[in-house]
Amino acid sequence: MSNSRELALASKAWPFEEARRVLKRYEKAPPEKGYVLFETGYGPSGLPHIGTFGEVARTTMIRRAFHEISDIPTRLICFSDDLDGMRKVPGNVPNQEMLREHLQKPLTSVPDPFGTHESFGHHNNAMLRRFLDTFGFEYEFYSATEFYKSGQFDEILLRAAERYDDIMKIMLKSLREERQQTYSIFLPIHPETGRVLYVPMKEVNAKDGTITFDDEDGREWTLPVTGGNVKLQWKPDFGARWAALGVDFEMYGKDHSTNTPIYDGICRVLGVPAPEHFTYELFLDENGQKISKSSGNGVSIDEWLTYASSESLAYFMYQKPKTAKRLFFDVIPKAVDEYHQQLRAYPTQDLAAQLNNPVWHIHGGDVPASTLIVPFGMLLNLASVSGAEDKEALWGFIRRYAPEASAESHPDMDQAAGFAVRYFNDFVKPTRVYRAPTEAEREALVELRAQLAAYDGPVEDEALQSVVYAVGRDRFDPLRAWFGALYEVLLGASQGPRFGGFIALYGIPETIALIDKALAGELA
Repeated sequence: MSNSRELALASKAWPFEEARRVLKRYEKAPPEKGYVLFETGYGPSGLPHIGTFGEVARTTMIRRAFHEISDIPTRLICFSDDLDGMRKVPGNVPNQEMLREHLQKPLTSVPDPFGTHESFGHHNNAMLRRFLDTFGFEYEFYSATEFYKSGQFDEILLRAAERYDDIMKIMLKSLREERQQTYSIFLPIHPETGRVLYVPMKEVNAKDGTITFDDEDGREWTLPVTGGNVKLQWKPDFGARWAALGVDFEMYGKDHSTNTPIYDGICRVLGVPAPEHFTYELFLDENGQKISKSSGNGVSIDEWLTYASSESLAYFMYQKPKTAKRLFFDVIPKAVDEYHQQLRAYPTQDLAAQLNNPVWHIHGGDVPASTLIVPFGMLLNLASVSGAEDKEALWGFIRRYAPEASAESHPDMDQAAGFAVRYFNDFVKPTRVYRAPTEAEREALVELRAQLAAYDGPVEDEALQSVVYAVGRDRFDPLRAWFGALYEVLLGASQGPRFGGFIALYGIPETIALIDKALAGELA
């Protein structure tokens, strides 16, 4: 066994812990199907949101960890439940009135409100795939509509008809009494209206593979359960899909966790072992509410990518998946800077530490070097004081700070400069609040100005930090009050960068001019 595999088998990083659980399924014999199957499900009832991406990103991390500890081939299927009936019109799409006419129809039978695809389901699937492709995920896309209509699901649907009573027993235990009277695991798709019907069964004929029911007008129909005429209710669909595909691993949000025994039980009744699961905590918006794709709160995939790289988003997804996290715009700068800190640490670490580093899991072991020489948080402060309207303005400061840097040699830096200007203008600028210095702070600022005017040492972060520190050390207790004053008086922010690094980047004459403005009352 290689040293790398040995260390991976012992690693405490959560993707390795999950990968080991999947591998344990096959400690006696390899899978008969010839591969291990990872799956992630997607309900395309609204535009794809960032939680959907998180599921695929995290599942991919576990899949990569699995490759490190086993030679068994793997597949990742991204499955879209696009045969589901549209229960309500999402609030963040156009043509709401038109959509209302198609309520209860499968999403792939609802016209596309954007007018770009053959259906609303196809549109939302395309949006999901576009992003997954942009990020470079390796996956196979499955559409429930095709899965049902192509016959791939037929064998399991016929088995569900045979074992109808056993599956109903599992389901009825979880339902209120009034729902039990009308519940069926099968939902017929009306041959005339095309709507998904929630009606009780008059008969389930296992021998013929048919169901008989009355529609809303009291007319009796008999339909085959195969060929896309009938779909399963969502909970039975989960377990039946696992059985049909032979799924080994699927993760889902905490809101599904109470259903796990139902999904597992149905999969087993259909004669297939249930997969391994991983339940992650939900993302919250700025108000602490759960992010929902139908209401469109929180941060969307495209919004994150307006202000930061997809790798920084993957880094955010890696962190503490079992802890509920606020996912709002203010988490972006921290995610960017921490991701690059980990990139810089990676080459200095031994193999065990590298396997525990988030960037190993983000990049599958092929970890690039960081070319971000100025932290994103610092760029925001620079944009603030310089009034930069485009990244070229920031590059003027960056080149002086690091003459060897260019957009070509430092692509991370170039990308971050563009993101920083955009983020500053949209989020920092509207919320900046400058204040006038107190008498003690004014005296310290006058002293800092004098020290900088007389300074003839190297224009470097640490040397200039020592100057700032020395001015505040004898005047402020605790010392952080001095740095807080610098941020609030000079930057209009409650927190900020190491101030010595900021001076080195912005320039000593420019910082003196900034202090002069604050002392003259031109900022507050």
